[in-house]
Amino acid sequence: MTVLFAETALLPDGWASNVRVEVADGRIVAVTLGVVADAQKLGCLLPAPVNLHSHAFQRAMAGMTERRGPSPDSFWTWRTLMYRFLDHLSPDDVQAIAAFQQMETLEAGYAGVAEFHYLHHQPGGAPYDDLAEMSGRIVAAARDTGIGLTLLPVLYQQGGCDGRALTSGQLRFGNDMERFAKLWQVAVAHATGADMVVGVAPHSLRAVSGQGLRAAASLAPQAPVHLHIAEQVAEVAEVLAHRGARPVEWLLANTGVDARWCLIHATQMEPSETLGLAASGAVAGLCPITEANLGDGIFDGMRWLGAGGRFGVGSDSNVRISLTEELRSLEYSQRLAGKGRAMFATADKSTGRVLFEGAAQGGAQAAGRQSGGIRVGDWADMLALDMGAVDLEGRQGDDILDGFIFAGDDRLVVDVWAAGRHVVTAGRHLARDRIEAGYRRVMAGLRAKL
Repeated sequence: MTVLFAETALLPDGWASNVRVEVADGRIVAVTLGVVADAQKLGCLLPAPVNLHSHAFQRAMAGMTERRGPSPDSFWTWRTLMYRFLDHLSPDDVQAIAAFQQMETLEAGYAGVAEFHYLHHQPGGAPYDDLAEMSGRIVAAARDTGIGLTLLPVLYQQGGCDGRALTSGQLRFGNDMERFAKLWQVAVAHATGADMVVGVAPHSLRAVSGQGLRAAASLAPQAPVHLHIAEQVAEVAEVLAHRGARPVEWLLANTGVDARWCLIHATQMEPSETLGLAASGAVAGLCPITEANLGDGIFDGMRWLGAGGRFGVGSDSNVRISLTEELRSLEYSQRLAGKGRAMFATADKSTGRVLFEGAAQGGAQAAGRQSGGIRVGDWADMLALDMGAVDLEGRQGDDILDGFIFAGDDRLVVDVWAAGRHVVTAGRHLARDRIEAGYRRVMAGLRAKL
């Protein structure tokens, strides 16, 4: 039994003072209000969100793609550089990079990560002896770091909507449906942690056929389904040309999108698509830092929230791993698009409160993880803030979250628990020195090859 005391805590029903939380076997077993602490109190206790979209290996590319070539730079030129980079990655490299990415994710205040995992095979496309070798390395990193993991093996069948063959770095991603089903089963066998979830991720409408999309989604009828959708203007044009409808329009008409789906980015939607997708109960998987870095566009957030849509945030390319920056960037993008302020705020909740609660609840739904609130029965995914920090001094209620997101940053996170595992203390992961040393060794080797 682990017992925590907090001077203030954000509970599903709102803010409460003098809160006692009891944890056993990784889950919250009791929440008691108005107690006298028999141990040192935490300043502020919050539910810790899930990072709902990550490509862990791309952390090693951060800051390497900021030079302009002879032609205008775009998402597509960035993707070409990414393909060249991943040709050098070994299973050992991927495990070390994933551990570093997961460690940073925990230190940022997330308790879990949904890993959109498509790097399956050897350079050139030959499978490893263990078909899910690379999935196993992501799982091994999660066991090392203590992060909650939703593993999302990716189906990647073709190079575009016209069915063209995979080329270059894509060969490491590729599977037909038969081999993918086998890979998925082996990945399930790897991910045996008590709070590990295995979902499925048909990569995008460009990379899978309609039949492949439906087959992948049926592999695990109750598990999360994640899909890149409507990220780029050129992608929308390609899908429209080959399928006769825009990506979100086609998806809603041809699949049973519901609450187990998470649609990543969706930055290129018509108003009718935004309303239809929100009504489905699916989560919008937003990655504002990456979307800005790649020039994707701005999500139609105000219309989405107005229609009752659910959202969460993720670090995607991992060019920068920061919970507060993702939330702040999401709100600021809406201010720039709408030329207003406090766009997500409501009559009874501040901007920070709407952002934080939305990310906690939507991330948990997208990850298929019983978390997102400090409540009995949920995994004990929690974070504590430093209430002695200058940006939180004297704050109460929603003002705490506004200070955390808009005045402070992730350095205000002092403790993180993932399914009751106390993995971050005093702002540092318990194994930071060892994990960072392993990452440095890998990066030194990669720099010698690039």
